[in-house]
Amino acid sequence: MAVRTEAVMDTTLFRPFTVEVPEADLEALRTRLSVTRWPERELVADQSQGVPLATIQAVVRYWENEYDWRRIEARLNSLPQFITEIDGLDIHLVHVRSPHENALPLIVTHGWPGSVIEQLKIIEPLTDPTAYGGDASDAFHLVIPSLPGHGFSAKPSAPGWGPERIARAWVELMRNLGYARFVAQGGDWGAMVTDLLGVQAPPELLGIHTNMAGTVPPDLDKALQAGISGANDALGSMPSDLSADERRAVEQLDFVWKHVAYALMMQSRPQTLTGLADSPAGLAAFLLDHDAQSLDLISRVFAGASEGLSRDDVLDNITLYWLTNTAVSAARLYAENTLSFFAAKGVSSSVPAAVSVFPGELYQAPRSWAEQAYPNLVYYHELDKGGHFAAWEQPQLFCEELRAAFRSLR
Repeated sequence: MAVRTEAVMDTTLFRPFTVEVPEADLEALRTRLSVTRWPERELVADQSQGVPLATIQAVVRYWENEYDWRRIEARLNSLPQFITEIDGLDIHLVHVRSPHENALPLIVTHGWPGSVIEQLKIIEPLTDPTAYGGDASDAFHLVIPSLPGHGFSAKPSAPGWGPERIARAWVELMRNLGYARFVAQGGDWGAMVTDLLGVQAPPELLGIHTNMAGTVPPDLDKALQAGISGANDALGSMPSDLSADERRAVEQLDFVWKHVAYALMMQSRPQTLTGLADSPAGLAAFLLDHDAQSLDLISRVFAGASEGLSRDDVLDNITLYWLTNTAVSAARLYAENTLSFFAAKGVSSSVPAAVSVFPGELYQAPRSWAEQAYPNLVYYHELDKGGHFAAWEQPQLFCEELRAAFRSLR
């Protein structure tokens, strides 16, 4: 089914936005980096104690002496950016319309510790697929908002901006942009927001896609979280009849729950993270320590390897957090959340859902769980390359997944 959209932006609702960082802010950043006080080296030969000293020192050295913010600033300013007020809060977004007729409107939501920078590599391939060897029938109009308290969106001044409210705000955003029908995609926090769009099931929503699916059955999810301290044997309490894929998933999740100290800190004491607003080196170390496989990749990159992410990619995102001073405001989203990251959310059977499973994701959602969590599952695919930041790290594969996932919904 072709989705015709005659969207006309209301210029009274959407104010053009340009990134203009004062040179003094960049100079101050370099000064702070130059006087970093370092701890001693870790006492182990692996990353079990956190970001290795050699890695964070390599990051800071490159950041201070070689990194150029103006490059990514120019890239952002080459795109149509806007600020719009939704539910009393200013929201920043990138909005790129496709040149192709019948393009499908798509809203893509980033996560933590990410930003709209995660999605910059997918913009042209998705909006103009013919320029990349694709078909015009796979084109999208692309909307990429910054989460509240992240990037150039405003910071909430009162509690209440949890993922459910963000999902409702995204519906209003798409309506205000003039889109009568749209699809949604997300990873990390974006995955939760996208799942909640599927729970809320607004009439405009044609379908959803996630690359961090929320599929874990509630009883298993509860047992896994009970093992977070290691005091309880979560794996030992798992049912004996799990399939091989399900067993792999619970083993991965048991590891994840035992290594989410950063999330627990943000959930319970976000304001205590004041040091992240004061020390760029401290901020970088905290943002790098999201998950073991991403940290491994970034460590290799700063040791000189060529990977899906470059040193500039990594520092573009970290620098955005620093310049906008959003470490603490972004952390508050964890405090606002009342839902489990990985459990099934109750997506409506009226909403077609698609799941892409990347091998470096926090866990590989089994098809059996995905079919239960998304009763209208229209696409499920396991890939052989890519991690948690899939759009950023493997943009070509990611774009292919979105085209395939939503092709039947056009």
